[in-house]
Amino acid sequence: MAYVLVVDDDEDFANAAALELRDAGHEVRIELSPSRGLAAARERKPDLIILDVMFPEDISAGFELARTLHGSASGLRDVPVLMLTAVNQRFPLGFGADEIDDEWLPVADFVEKPVDLDVLRNKVAELLERSEQRAEGPG
Repeated sequence: MAYVLVVDDDEDFANAAALELRDAGHEVRIELSPSRGLAAARERKPDLIILDVMFPEDISAGFELARTLHGSASGLRDVPVLMLTAVNQRFPLGFGADEIDDEWLPVADFVEKPVDLDVLRNKVAELLERSEQRAEGPG
């Protein structure tokens, strides 16, 4: 199926997500920090990245990594990013998919934490299908 990179400091969640996605036939790699996630994506281009927003060292590190990936000259610009966020639980900002912007927040979609693993599996399938259709072009 697809190669999915999960970048999340919550190791329990990352392992549960990986198990769910492997059951769906995907190959999954887990990285627990944004810097390791970026290195992993540069090492092997994933078909999809699942990225948390908040990390212990920086509550907006996920946003920064999404922008770095989007601006990357290494061919990662077209990799869809599914952002996981608990921002609305920690800060009542009403943050959501309407914030997606190619420059400020270049992600394909959001899933609110805590994540229902069935929702995650379905969202991953949807984003991978969308990405394949874009790659195939009109036809």
